[in-house]
Amino acid sequence: MKVAIFSSKSYDQEFLDAANTNYGHELVFFEPRLTAATAPLAKDFSVVCVFINDQLDAETLEILAAQGTQLVALRSAGFNNVDLVKAAELDLTIVRVPAYSPYAVAEHAVGMILMLNRKLYRAYNRVRDDNFSLEGLLGFDLHNCPVGIVGTGKIGQCFAQIMKGFGCQLFAYDPYPNPACIELGVTYIALDDLLAQAKIISLHCPLIPETHHIINAQTLAALQPGTMLINTSRGGLIDTPAAIGAIKSGQLGYLGIDVYEQEEHLFFEDLSDTVIQDDHFQLLQSFPNVLITAHQAFFTRNALENIANTTLSNIADFAAGCPCVNQVKLT
Repeated sequence: MKVAIFSSKSYDQEFLDAANTNYGHELVFFEPRLTAATAPLAKDFSVVCVFINDQLDAETLEILAAQGTQLVALRSAGFNNVDLVKAAELDLTIVRVPAYSPYAVAEHAVGMILMLNRKLYRAYNRVRDDNFSLEGLLGFDLHNCPVGIVGTGKIGQCFAQIMKGFGCQLFAYDPYPNPACIELGVTYIALDDLLAQAKIISLHCPLIPETHHIINAQTLAALQPGTMLINTSRGGLIDTPAAIGAIKSGQLGYLGIDVYEQEEHLFFEDLSDTVIQDDHFQLLQSFPNVLITAHQAFFTRNALENIANTTLSNIADFAAGCPCVNQVKLT
């Protein structure tokens, strides 16, 4: 099938081309994000392949459908950037990659915890300047530390397995408890109780209407002062101004984010020669107890291989008229 691939980088082309030797699709790579303004690039493409910051709102979907697109293939697990109601109206099929490497994301979350707790970023820069003082680098043991996990799907489960290895006390909130997590010794409790008890909280839930700004002024007020918050899921889970207020007050002692609510205009691009106009992002960068990475938690060779293979397999299923287990449907 003829596939228009948006938001493509060199690594996307490398892994998709390699995987395509088994499928034989016609792949055309476009660097811009997909929006209503760039949708005309996909004219006469039966398949559009997109990533997390591509904009598949009603207007964009209408343009794609009018131009002949039949399938939207997401190179991601999340689909909050797709207007599923409009897609159904237009008879557009949506497929995704539900699990590419839960280990990659979970391991990155743990790396952020270690970086923030032991001030590794500050220690690295000090030693490079021949400053060997330990002042300001004090951390705490993870052993026996109460850790709260919000969302215990595959990534949350992997995160729980790693933190169990550190000897942490594990608590979780999820409307659908995972039996594998219960076997690990995770205790499921109400969200309010988790917020009050955990010294470290890691978010691993999808962004849906029910979880939008699940971390807000009210929930932040329930934390123990000095709590660490990690988000490797979706930026919209956190109300950024509320988090900034909690950092200033000391309610949040540490914040590690690999995602940001307004990231679509920032992440995956080199903006080193520009002045970023997002005041909230600039303020977050100024805090010494905030660690930001640019949506790289998924970024391992294993994950990119899985993303490429699953994406092209989804397209092949559609082309063959076969049911696709990774199709996203309205519930």
